[in-house]
Amino acid sequence: MSSDKVVILGGGPGGYEAAMVAAQIGAEVTIVDSHGIGGSAVLTDCVPSKTLIATAEVMAELGGATELGLDFYDHEGDAARTIRVDLARVNGRVKQLAADQSADISRRLEKDGVRVVQGVGRLDGPSTVVVGGRRPEDPEVETLEADAVLVATGAAPRTLPSAQPDGERILTWEQVYDLDEVPTELVVVGSGVTGAEFASAYLALGIPVTLVSSRDRVLPGEDADASHVLEEVSKRRGMTVLSKSRMESVTRDGDVVTVRLTDGREVQASHCILALGSVPNTADIGLEEAGVVLKDGGFVNVDRVSRTSARGVYAAGDCTGVLMLASVAAMQGRIAMWHFLGDTVHPLDLKKVSSNVFTAPEIATVGWSQQAVDAGEIAVESVTLPLSGNARAKMQGVHDGFVKLFSRPGTGIVVGGVVVGPRASELIHPVSIAVAESLTTDQLAQAFTVYPSVSGSIAEAARRLHRY
Repeated sequence: MSSDKVVILGGGPGGYEAAMVAAQIGAEVTIVDSHGIGGSAVLTDCVPSKTLIATAEVMAELGGATELGLDFYDHEGDAARTIRVDLARVNGRVKQLAADQSADISRRLEKDGVRVVQGVGRLDGPSTVVVGGRRPEDPEVETLEADAVLVATGAAPRTLPSAQPDGERILTWEQVYDLDEVPTELVVVGSGVTGAEFASAYLALGIPVTLVSSRDRVLPGEDADASHVLEEVSKRRGMTVLSKSRMESVTRDGDVVTVRLTDGREVQASHCILALGSVPNTADIGLEEAGVVLKDGGFVNVDRVSRTSARGVYAAGDCTGVLMLASVAAMQGRIAMWHFLGDTVHPLDLKKVSSNVFTAPEIATVGWSQQAVDAGEIAVESVTLPLSGNARAKMQGVHDGFVKLFSRPGTGIVVGGVVVGPRASELIHPVSIAVAESLTTDQLAQAFTVYPSVSGSIAEAARRLHRY
């Protein structure tokens, strides 16, 4: 058992998961947290947004009920033609679930013997953490000595001087859950994962949405075929997508928000969500003074076992900019503690990370990407199967989406995959296992799937890649 002292800056997934691992091994663990256990992932990002999206999914499913033979009638027998969202109730549920999840994690940390100190932690050298208020001039609360420090301070929504959020009608993604009234029209600026998810969710909730994208397609960082399906479906459902359109400014006049584009066009709406990326929370916490090297944009430079350039200082999560996913943050935090405390450790391998975009349809990916294949970084054999041919998908009224698999020529080892469709986040798991364990397409194909099931398309795609 360890007797080392570990101090963790930040109570998000990178921090609290690391704390649980370190406590399990026997370290004395303290988390310094200023925004609430769970961090942005639980309180203002992943949990809230996916709860909102879960409501939007139900709305979308109800919209397709007629095709499945279902009709809605009111208590007098007249056809009910309108489904309305009560955004105040939805957001109330969102915030309550986030608070409940935070409380659950806090109870687990307490049970594990992890001490939580409220305040902002700042490094005073590589082995000392000074806890104070949110501003550098606030009085010191406590000084903590540590054998190892883990920096897991996360990131905040990026804003621009010409597009300042007011928390009422011009909003970051952290502020949308205070909305009580339903926007009459919504503009989302930014077509990355966050922008695409919110645009898709609010569209499903019955709100007219315009998505401003500076690139030639939505989700420029994702599989191009998947992006095409999402954009096609979104436009068919009524979304206005302005491609190759760069935002110049966002201003508000009373109840009207105006988004001005660099080409002079203007888009007006009742509300605007800014999805302009993230800025790491690394300023004014003593990192560089302690010998921690920062990359461009202020992100902490780490190796594959989460070490920074300062001895005994590790970093995990969005503040590293490695891959901004809660699952990656958690794994970086665990790896840091396993490494420092001498347990078995496997360096982070981004080629085994599965991720999901929670749009309608969802887009899930793992392993090598189509972009890498097209760039000649790896030679693969691939197959793409539309879900429109899957029996279960037909039963559920699913028309859009596909399964794509990549395997190595000769060996048939599965090295990547893409799933586009409802619950793709669940369907990617067998492909993720195949990639992580270097299974062949034959091994993936020979595992039984239920008939009928959408997952059957994964096995079918693997069979299509069989070589004899």
